[in-house]
Amino acid sequence: MKRNYKKWGFVGGILVLAIGIWSFNDDLFQISKNLDVFASVYKEVNINYVDDINSSKMIKTGVDAMLEGLDPYTEFVPESEIEDYRLHYVSTQYGGIGAGIFARNNKVYVSDVFEGFPAQKSDIRPGDQLLKINDVDLNGKNNDQVSQLLKGSKGATVKLLLKRNESEPVEKKIVRDEIKQPNVSYYGMVDGNMGYIKLDKFLENSAEEVTTALSAIKKNNPNGIILDLRSNGGGILQEAVKIVNLFVPKNVEIVSQKGKIKEKNFTYSTQNTPLEPNLPLVVLVNGRSASASEIVAGSLQDLDRAIIIGQRSYGKGLVQQTFNLPYNSLVKITIAKYYVPSGRCVQALDYTHRKDDGSVVKVADSLMHEFKTKDGRSVYDGGGVYPDIFVKQDRFANVTQALVSKLLIFDYATLYRNTHSKIDDAHTFHLTDAEYIDFVKFLADKNYSYTTATEKLVNSLKTEATKEKQFASIQAEYEALKTKMVNSKKNDLQQNKDEIKQVLENEIASRYYYEKGRYETNFKYDKELAQSVKIMQDKGQIVAILKGDGNYKVIGKPQLAMISKKTEDKDTINDQ
Repeated sequence: MKRNYKKWGFVGGILVLAIGIWSFNDDLFQISKNLDVFASVYKEVNINYVDDINSSKMIKTGVDAMLEGLDPYTEFVPESEIEDYRLHYVSTQYGGIGAGIFARNNKVYVSDVFEGFPAQKSDIRPGDQLLKINDVDLNGKNNDQVSQLLKGSKGATVKLLLKRNESEPVEKKIVRDEIKQPNVSYYGMVDGNMGYIKLDKFLENSAEEVTTALSAIKKNNPNGIILDLRSNGGGILQEAVKIVNLFVPKNVEIVSQKGKIKEKNFTYSTQNTPLEPNLPLVVLVNGRSASASEIVAGSLQDLDRAIIIGQRSYGKGLVQQTFNLPYNSLVKITIAKYYVPSGRCVQALDYTHRKDDGSVVKVADSLMHEFKTKDGRSVYDGGGVYPDIFVKQDRFANVTQALVSKLLIFDYATLYRNTHSKIDDAHTFHLTDAEYIDFVKFLADKNYSYTTATEKLVNSLKTEATKEKQFASIQAEYEALKTKMVNSKKNDLQQNKDEIKQVLENEIASRYYYEKGRYETNFKYDKELAQSVKIMQDKGQIVAILKGDGNYKVIGKPQLAMISKKTEDKDTINDQ
């Protein structure tokens, strides 16, 4: 009997091997078949289509369509887009003048000027109209076309013809420099002798920049540290680990990635002695904090090293890696999910199980799992990093949004800068009531129409009443209500004066003190920042939260909220 068992075992093994080989060969056949079909369709269309074909564009469209059913982070990058890809996802360096631009009514204007770079040194200002670059007329050109004309090799001269207000055009010759946008856009001391670091992205050298900022802050003997990751879309995973290591001891697991290919599964741990392991630490997040931001916030929360304040983060727990392709192109592919120390994955959208219409579903509350932090607090997967202290994010009024989108805030700041040679320090700068009245007068002949939620409801009422042939009976009341709403909107500039002044002050301060001025002017209005300072001044509350007895316990299990489609993911493995 033993011999028979051995025989059948041997035969079974042969069958399994045969099935495996057949399955493997079948996979190869399907791949070969599909590639042959794709190539044949491309060839026949290219040869026989009635009009000329842009073959490169057609292939790009086909590849994009093939990847569209996966996730938004798996993408093909052709050779023509490689430079922009590396600038956006890997490095922050390029040759240029250090200014942002935008197109408006077929004209090109300067939107921002970066401190310390050629444009600022040549007294180019936001609001200046660019007429020509190296004698090339810019009328009708889009942002990308103008950007390409401004960029070039370091040390080369670029000739600009620009106009300010109603003055005559002025020609400026500017020598391009290497423009390096920092990952850390601001650091310094805020109220309560707290150190503050604003990290915008996790690209090359971001950990080094945070280290520099933290070292400078430590010289002031701070009472705590605030790491601001709001609207930080992510970046290089290893940089996130290094940043966590600044606050966490050596040899502590920070994040692990797990995917289909075992060789690409890694666990990342801290490698160095921390720079600041003891001071109270707050991390600020919001709905656009994603990827590497969530690794930092999630791991510091899981290790009970930091208190998270703000709104629930984006919920992106996927890791990408780039692979080089022929002809200097590449493909970025999602290869794994990442897990922070408690074992949770923060991924909020399930791209694998789409609805029939192709839309993506969120992880249901009922499918969220409970995990424990180092000291036993409850945290959950499937919905981003939920803050220990939730601070409701205010939404600007419709009138304020209209003034911003119509560029009227921008235009008034331009006018203000051209008529005021200086202003107070950014920390203390306030727009006076008289200046606000001047702004209202400035708007008198401007179009900033907008529709309120109430108007939409009233318009909807008319539509439905008309459908049901009931409108005639309510028309008088409808017209009276419309008149009241028009009169009410006339008061919006006064009813929303405080927040409009806040936005105006921010834009005006940037004209004198650049990006630094924006932060310092806004500190006095920042509710999350104020809450951070307050919580770090109450050691008892810190201990309570980290023990699970504070605000997080009161908030309880997080509920999923709407996710902004504008959040840009930048999370990749640095495999260059």
